[in-house]
Amino acid sequence: QVQLMESGGGLVQPGGSLRLSCAGSGSIVRINAMGWYRQAPEKQRELVAAVTSGGNRNYAEFVKGRFTISRDNAKNTVFLQMNSLKPEDTAVYYCNADVTECSAYGCYEARYWGQGTQVTVSS
Repeated sequence: QVQLMESGGGLVQPGGSLRLSCAGSGSIVRINAMGWYRQAPEKQRELVAAVTSGGNRNYAEFVKGRFTISRDNAKNTVFLQMNSLKPEDTAVYYCNADVTECSAYGCYEARYWGQGTQVTVSS
């Protein structure tokens, strides 16, 4: 079993910054892609940013130039540096990871999600 633990959310004023972290633990052989999604009240969950194991990144248009995704493969951790935050960035942020894990039945890839961390941008 694999767990993803997020941290770093909170309340920040418009124009401020936050850094989210998400650490994976458990029966991990390898973490492939990792990403951050967000879900605002009454809206669908949407992709914010993703990064492959090789370091290729992609961002949603609404965060380009403001957010940066990075990862530490040795620590199974993904980060999201959020700058120039806007009220419309308010949401619950979730990390996910595509994990290769092995059991007595063989090895397989599965997608896991963190529990979410609240980010509120308000004056």
